[in-house]
Order: sequence, then structure tokens, then C-alpha cells
Amino acid sequence: MEVTARAAVLLLLLISQAPRAVHSQEEEAVVQEEELQEEEQQVIETWTSNVKACTCDCESADSSTFTPQVIPPVPQALLPPPPQGQPLNCMPECPYHRPLGFESGSVTLDQISCSSQDQYTGWYSSWIPDKARLNNQGFGCAWLSKFNDQYQWIQIDLKKVGVVSGILTQGRCDADEWITKYSIQYRTVDTLNWIYYKDQTGNNRVFYGNADRSSTVQNLLRPPIVARFIRLLPLGWHTRIAMRMELLMCMNKCT
Repeated sequence: MEVTARAAVLLLLLISQAPRAVHSQEEEAVVQEEELQEEEQQVIETWTSNVKACTCDCESADSSTFTPQVIPPVPQALLPPPPQGQPLNCMPECPYHRPLGFESGSVTLDQISCSSQDQYTGWYSSWIPDKARLNNQGFGCAWLSKFNDQYQWIQIDLKKVGVVSGILTQGRCDADEWITKYSIQYRTVDTLNWIYYKDQTGNNRVFYGNADRSSTVQNLLRPPIVARFIRLLPLGWHTRIAMRMELLMCMNKCT
């Protein structure tokens, strides 16, 4: 009888301890889950802390190139990866743009060059790249390439590294001649190789140009180009290679 009583007591003790063990295991599982969530959050915070938005104004009203007339902001879209050679810790956004100065004349003759130019006898400098200014009128109102092939280009030297956010193009003002599509190259210094602006698939981006002599076609760059030298390379044209243009500069930058 004494043995039976002891066995009964032990059985009762085991039964009373079982819920506590189960409860302890549940508490331990909850603690482990919370620790994993904390570690995961730390990883996310570490990764996102390396990415910052470019929202600082890079042009003030005191700037000699500032103009209050800006193209309205465009809806935000999914941005492709930054151009090669640019840091990955910054994702440029350009809600506002300003013209570089082709039309106003602040872009000087020595900043614009080309692969070739057409000239008429007795009209020296008639179709030089300096004539490739948006809304230019009169004789010699555009840049005309001497040759019509895919080896032609027009180049702009910004004089210093800047953020180019778009391109405006027009055709020749006095004839039905214009560029229908083109690609873009850029580089930060003249000793480096030219880099093609790429699309989301990694291919050279093709920009579509004009369909008449006078309309202005705007192509915004997402992401913008950080460079000093910009080249526009005609890929297609109507009748012959002829164009007027303007570059758009980003009005935001990273600190």
C-alpha cells in the first residue's frame, strides 16, 4: 500500500509539471521569434540607411543661370538602375528642370562641336553646330551634317560636371529635314571612353525624335546623366541629318 501511495503521488507531480513545461517551451519559441524579427529589422535598417534621396536644390535665385520658367514636374515612375560609373548609394530624382542655354545664348560657340557640318559656297559657318539652338530662325537655322550616316554626332561641353535630365529637339526651320531617332553618350572627362546611356534591359537606349520641322520633342532622362560631356548620335532621319536642340539640367542634387 505504501508503494502504491508513493507511485500515485509521483504521478500527480508529473501531471502538474507537464503544463508548465509546455508553457515554458511556448515562451522560449516566442522569444526566439522576437529575436529573429529584431535581427531582420536591423538588416533592413542597415541596407536602407545606405540609400538617400536627392532632394536638395542645386540652383538658387542668385545663380547666373537660374530661370523661374521650368517645365512642370512629371509623375514619379519606377526608375531604372543608375548609369554605369555612378554610385549606387544615391537615387537622383529631378522634379524640375531648367534649360542649359542653347536658346538663350548662354551656351557659347566653343561648347558645341560635331563630327561634320555642311557649308554653302559664300556662306561660311552657315550650318555649324552653333546653329543647333532651339527655335533658331533664318538662314542657317540648324546644324546640318555633311554626311548622312550613323557615324555623325553633335557634342556639348558643360565646362564642368553637371546633372543632365532631358533633351529637346527640333528639325531644320526652313526645310523638311530632321532627326527621327538618336542615342546618347556621355563622359565626365575627355580622357575617358564614351558611355552609352542604357535602358532597363542594358541595351543602348533609343530616343525618338521629330516628325516635322517645327515641333519640339522632349525626352526626359530617368535616371539623369552625371557628366561633363554629352553626345547625341543620330540613328534615323528624314531627308538628312538636321537639328536644333536644348539640354535640360536637373534642379535637385545630393548634398
